[in-house]
Amino acid sequence: MPKAIRIHQHGGPEVLKWEDVEPGPPGPGEALVRHEAVGLNFIDVYHRTGLYPLPALPATPGLEAAGVVQAVGAEVTEVAVGDRVAYAAVPPGAYAEVRRIPAHRLVKLPADISARQAAAMMLQGMTARYLLKGCWRVGPGTTLLIHAAAGGVGLIVCQWARHLGATVLGTVGSPEKAELARAHGCQHPIVYTQEDFAARVKALTNGSGVDVVYDSVGQATFMKSLDCLRPMGMMVSFGQSSGPMPPLDLAVLAQKGSLFLTRPTLMTYTAKRDDLLAHARDLFEVIQSGAVKVEVRRTYPLAEASRAHRDLEGRKTTGSSVFTL
Repeated sequence: MPKAIRIHQHGGPEVLKWEDVEPGPPGPGEALVRHEAVGLNFIDVYHRTGLYPLPALPATPGLEAAGVVQAVGAEVTEVAVGDRVAYAAVPPGAYAEVRRIPAHRLVKLPADISARQAAAMMLQGMTARYLLKGCWRVGPGTTLLIHAAAGGVGLIVCQWARHLGATVLGTVGSPEKAELARAHGCQHPIVYTQEDFAARVKALTNGSGVDVVYDSVGQATFMKSLDCLRPMGMMVSFGQSSGPMPPLDLAVLAQKGSLFLTRPTLMTYTAKRDDLLAHARDLFEVIQSGAVKVEVRRTYPLAEASRAHRDLEGRKTTGSSVFTL
């Protein structure tokens, strides 16, 4: 019988259990996919802890994977048996050897993109796409700040933003991560453990601030991120790895320069299939052209998901990590 990671209660990494799970045949509009690689993302931690509750327990977490279609249900037109496919976003359930999934969420993989590479880039890469082309139209003349610049999303954003002609500033936690971010297009890495990142941003921009801040850290960086913006700049809060933000008095946005604030999700930006395909197409193009390189920097057996979560929460990972099967 196929196996999957399941959680029966919210909690620490120890609640991730490797169990027999029979997915059953695909229903109407569904495909049965045998995974070859599964992505590891911080949103998986939020689902495990209950910060972002899963629909019901027990449940299998995971929002990203790549594999091969084994069967399709009635009325499926998007994919066929034997297709190499990948996906990112809802519904959860990727931490599994085999799963059923709505076929309209699947994207066919180009021949020159491996399953392991796809599992490392779909969620993070399409997130980078909506950050750079949806929340703010990044291009020549744009100056931006990306937090966690050496993380999975961060490394993709740095490369893609440089490809679009932007000036890229980024925060990192160590000199080693600074060098990694620099090698991936971040012209001005800032080691936040050694200097005040807001003051450094102001110095690097001659006191004017950046056009847009991309913040996936949350509580620890949110208010100082606002101080990094120029008047009428955009604060994009797309995660909260350090914890949730406290309630915000909207008058602060006026006081700090008529700022804009958004809290986007990939699920919203790719809810329509046409938008999903557009995000995937743009991502595949920059990967195939070489403008963006996605490196799988760490792999784990899926059965060892608890170890992977400990490493992720302990900031021991950089770039993209995947589970192998």
